[in-house]
Amino acid sequence: QVQLVESGGGLVQTGGSLRLSCAASGFRIGFNTMGWYRQAPGKQRELVATIGPGTRINYADSVKGRFTISKDNALNTVGLQVNNLKPEDTAVYYCSADLSGSRHWGKGTLVTVSS
Repeated sequence: QVQLVESGGGLVQTGGSLRLSCAASGFRIGFNTMGWYRQAPGKQRELVATIGPGTRINYADSVKGRFTISKDNALNTVGLQVNNLKPEDTAVYYCSADLSGSRHWGKGTLVTVSS
């Protein structure tokens, strides 16, 4: 059974940092594209970053230079280091896994950035 469990969210001030983590089970992340998405109140879910098999990485323009996605194949985890946070980064952050043509989601972790 595929499971994705996010952690690491919280309340930070503008300019602060957090490290989000996604623990995957039921499959091996090294063979699949993993990602982070976010959904702010009243808005659609949007891409933050993805990391494919190997080291192929993609970022949304709004987070380039501030966020870093990484993965640990041995621990089967995906991380997202978020730096220089802005109030507009406030959202629920979701971990995703693309498996055999289907996208699986975790339940999300809330990041709130105060001004």
